[in-house]
Amino acid sequence: MKTKILSIAIIATGTFALNSCGDFLETNSLSNADADFVFSNMTTARAAMDGAYSAWHGAVSSHIFGDGLYYAFDVAGSDIMRHPEKYANQPLRHVPESFYTNGTEAATYDPVGYGKEAPNSPYSVLFSVIGKANAVTSAIESTSGFAEMMAGGKPTDLSQLYGEAVALRATCFRELIKYYGDVPYQSVMGQAALGLSPRDSIYDVIIADLKRVEPLMNPVGKDKRFFSQTYVDALIGRIALEAGGYQTRRGDINYVDGSGKALTFENIGAANNGANYGRRTDWQTLYQTAKTYFQAAIDHAGEAKFVTVDPRSAANGREFGNAYQYFFQQLHNDDAAYADESIYEEPFQQGASGNDPRSYSLGRPSAGGGSNAYPCKAYGQGRINPAFYYGVFDPNDLRRDVACAVTGSTGKGYEKLIPFTPGSTANGGGISCNKFDENRQSTVWTKNQRRSGINAPYMRMSEVYLGLAEASAALGDNATARQYLKIIRDRAFGGDGKVDDFIAKEGSILKAVIDERGFEFAGEGDRRFTLIRTGLIAEKIREIKDLQIAMVNGLKTNGYYTFANGNTISAYVWTKMVDAKAIYKHRLTAQCPKGQENDPVLYPSWRGQNDDWESYGASYGGDTKTNLAIKGLFTRLSDAEIAELEADGYTKTAWGQGIVDNEEEYTTYLFYKYDYNAAPIYLFPFSPNTMATGGFTNGYGFVNN
Repeated sequence: MKTKILSIAIIATGTFALNSCGDFLETNSLSNADADFVFSNMTTARAAMDGAYSAWHGAVSSHIFGDGLYYAFDVAGSDIMRHPEKYANQPLRHVPESFYTNGTEAATYDPVGYGKEAPNSPYSVLFSVIGKANAVTSAIESTSGFAEMMAGGKPTDLSQLYGEAVALRATCFRELIKYYGDVPYQSVMGQAALGLSPRDSIYDVIIADLKRVEPLMNPVGKDKRFFSQTYVDALIGRIALEAGGYQTRRGDINYVDGSGKALTFENIGAANNGANYGRRTDWQTLYQTAKTYFQAAIDHAGEAKFVTVDPRSAANGREFGNAYQYFFQQLHNDDAAYADESIYEEPFQQGASGNDPRSYSLGRPSAGGGSNAYPCKAYGQGRINPAFYYGVFDPNDLRRDVACAVTGSTGKGYEKLIPFTPGSTANGGGISCNKFDENRQSTVWTKNQRRSGINAPYMRMSEVYLGLAEASAALGDNATARQYLKIIRDRAFGGDGKVDDFIAKEGSILKAVIDERGFEFAGEGDRRFTLIRTGLIAEKIREIKDLQIAMVNGLKTNGYYTFANGNTISAYVWTKMVDAKAIYKHRLTAQCPKGQENDPVLYPSWRGQNDDWESYGASYGGDTKTNLAIKGLFTRLSDAEIAELEADGYTKTAWGQGIVDNEEEYTTYLFYKYDYNAAPIYLFPFSPNTMATGGFTNGYGFVNN
């Protein structure tokens, strides 16, 4: 099938006169002679691609996988994650989180307030990256040997570079569609990004482009900061699942596929602000593509390894034995190292200028100052719904304590309980993400915040396994789905994930795979769009909201609430500071040893403080009680137990009471006024300048001036 992109005029207003796109797009072109000169030498050729990667790095760090729209749109707004501050204090984040209050606040939402204008908007930045990728692809396509290279069917240095540029362009379009829906399409250097193209035609074209370059690329090597054949295989799978999944589409665009053929859709729920929520009726074709290429990523895994056995040995009194935990620990090691399981990591250099947001925005919170702290301030934008942590995450799942933290850092080398009162850093906001924590870096940057050097894992093997399982289950291949679900689940439970019991509990193998993905990527901003594209968003939001309301009612009535899995959350816990280094020989804990789950310092796992903040300049002044012991976190304490703890120096500390005191934040404003039926308005509006420059309007009820 020959694929093409059709620029679609808005039906409601007719065809627009299209203006110049703006100076953030590339406008120069290379002659054939110039192209042959530049790309005859791989040093100069690689330098051209490095410029495109540099632009992509800026987009990642500040717009779409660190801060920016990722920070505001992906991280929160699901059954797993939420924002930490009061609803009224952060309307630019909370309103989109609740699908613009069921669509009613779309018309009053300010797209400039968070999305900014060109050249600093996510839209502009992503098209700038596309322009640079197009400069590379156009130049290589202009070389005299291009046709021969493509016909060769095997990797060369130049074909690898060409594939990287095509992959970068496809990756940017995937991000644009995820956030904005239908966008202009641009694939030639100097071509202006004008008019809206239906997202489905863009999906088809970029999948076809990726298929074309896939055999001409090498599998991922040890250096995982470049796109590879493995990445392209997985990216095809990722995009195909999204293209075949449920999305909300505006009603004033003629939706066609990559060949210009009109599409039909299977819609669910009610229309909302002129938009419908549905999936393409040819979704199975796309899911078959996903299945094929996720399998290809496994076949072409290269240096990407799915680790099932933690290779670390017990040391300095610390025990490990958690392969999932090991992946995230690898991300905290030296700058030049990459995690075994990663297919592509966005690299951040420690101490470099710019914005390194992983530990700051999505990590374990620290109340330290912006500079010279232990560790420096970490805002902790991603917080965990307490009912998910207590009632949904299996207590025996080795991923829970890696994903979720009940304690943070003071910034002076001490651990502290994170209260449920609304706020940021470790001073409020409740249970946080725990996967990125400067305490556990092999070398810590203490001079200033946002310079940690922790890489962002953009694609890894667990997504490939779960993507293959999902596509297989949706297509009726339950044997393959179960095979790869079992691999993921067995690792999470130390060898036996009781996969058949889990499937029975979930009601189908497909739902089991989707929820397993939630546990695997908890705290990473994956869940919201996964639930949207699988059509499960309403069901899962209703479940968590009902569970959270029941939890609050139990806390109000009895002072505690016990979930079906046996976990109990209480209004109060009892805590005291202890000298962990003297007792355990370490401050920073790893996996709690089996049989020691009653130890109030070692359980929950993966917390504490850096073992040696003193070497970075911290002064404890003789107070080396750095770690927090917690009793009553998962069980209700008896009066006798409380009396014994208080005699031992423990102090009564508010815990679930903070939820009760801020009930509206955890119940009413959790997907505020969402009716579980209307098409979810989850996209971001175009800004006025973007619309004026591109010659199109907003849909979904967003403002057009």
